[in-house]
Amino acid sequence: MKKLLMIMIAALAMTAAVFAGGAQEESATVSTDGSTSMEKVILSLAEQYMADNPGVNVTYNPTGSGTGITAALEGRCDIGLSSRALKAEEVASGLKETIVALDGIAIIVNGDNPVSDLTIDQIAGLFNGTITSWSEVGGEDAPVVAIGREAGSGTRDGFESITGTEDACVYSQELTSTGAVITAVSQNPGAIGYASLASNLESVKTLTVEGVAPSEATVQSGEYKIQRPFVFATLSETPLSDAAQAFFDYCTSADAASIIAGAGAVPVAQ
Repeated sequence: MKKLLMIMIAALAMTAAVFAGGAQEESATVSTDGSTSMEKVILSLAEQYMADNPGVNVTYNPTGSGTGITAALEGRCDIGLSSRALKAEEVASGLKETIVALDGIAIIVNGDNPVSDLTIDQIAGLFNGTITSWSEVGGEDAPVVAIGREAGSGTRDGFESITGTEDACVYSQELTSTGAVITAVSQNPGAIGYASLASNLESVKTLTVEGVAPSEATVQSGEYKIQRPFVFATLSETPLSDAAQAFFDYCTSADAASIIAGAGAVPVAQ
């Protein structure tokens, strides 16, 4: 009897091991790394995808566009996230660019600032130091405090390239996330900054640019001039894992369009 009991326990243990092994084989992880501006979009996509595919875990590491691109190139993540177009040298190094969505870069000021509209030239002047007082653009006689992102940020790259202020901005603060820029602007009456339209902008005032407000419609039509792509960066010569490819296909399909739009960006696939 004792011997029979031992055999039954061993059999149960083997069965449990088989099932455990099977569960491990069925589960899969898809890793994404990069742009903090894409946080709301990628988390919304991941949440819906994981709900529809319980055996898959999609992770997101908010390190910034430059770091995400490097992580993809070095194989440290499945999909790099960039809130700017890939540079020619990055493509030449072995990366492929896939545009998932478009995003407006909102120009933001403190809620007490009376200024409501700026031209691109005025925006450039406020950031490059040629305009030093808000009174020069219709505001109060108060110093301008320019707040931006750190070097390597896709948002900074997009903003500076569009406004023609590359290597010319005079920042009071250079911060490492979109959320940090929004918080800093909300707390400083003289501040001006830029942030992804897909971010939560309730605590700041969003300006119109040359009379056009940033929105899904104006970004899609091209009327709003300060915009950039949201990019998936992947290795061009190395295929994605089955799980990563399936997630990639979902994100770039029309099925994901409503999720992307709900996260504040403009889907490319319709």
